[in-house]
Amino acid sequence: MKNISKVVLIAILAASATAALAQGADTYKAKCQMCHGADGAASGPAGKAMGTPPVSAFAKASEADLIAITKNGKGKMPAYGGKLTDPQIKEAVDYLRSL
Repeated sequence: MKNISKVVLIAILAASATAALAQGADTYKAKCQMCHGADGAASGPAGKAMGTPPVSAFAKASEADLIAITKNGKGKMPAYGGKLTDPQIKEAVDYLRSL
């Protein structure tokens, strides 16, 4: 019985993580993709025009740093702290890291 409970718990956690990543992808597509690109390369017209760095430039940044940048903005990037909830920002950051 204990093994079944563990399996169920793992399945619930996996489903929750998958749902959060999907929500992060939706937020990324709506708010970030126009500059950072679908693949995170920032190679589209808006990304090039604004000098947007690719997401790979943030590989060494901590989650807290990426959340702060998203909330407060940086350079030409607008602040999303008043536009997105904290969970939406975290989910978008998690998705960004998956690119």
